[in-house]
Amino acid sequence: MLAQRLMWIVWPAFLVAGLLELVVFGMFDPEDMHWFGQQLALSRQGVYTVSFFVFWALTIVSSSLTTLLSMSPFEVNRCPVPVDKRPPNCTQGAEGGKGCC
Repeated sequence: MLAQRLMWIVWPAFLVAGLLELVVFGMFDPEDMHWFGQQLALSRQGVYTVSFFVFWALTIVSSSLTTLLSMSPFEVNRCPVPVDKRPPNCTQGAEGGKGCC
């Protein structure tokens, strides 16, 4: 399930990052860009590469937030400790229990 969720996040983010790369650099030339008044020290291909990974990271964050918000409260609050490994006074899973031991 984790691998499936990871692909729900990473694959759309990859596609959107590629689209953002096309749109941004279809309008702007990396050779004309400046960072705090200084010309970028990277080559054109370097700017393309760095910006793609920045776009990808930002869209991964966006997709991750969407995936988190689509989860049920049970999935978010589920205790990761197996039942047989929990301490005897653990109330997780008990009727009305809160928290995880």
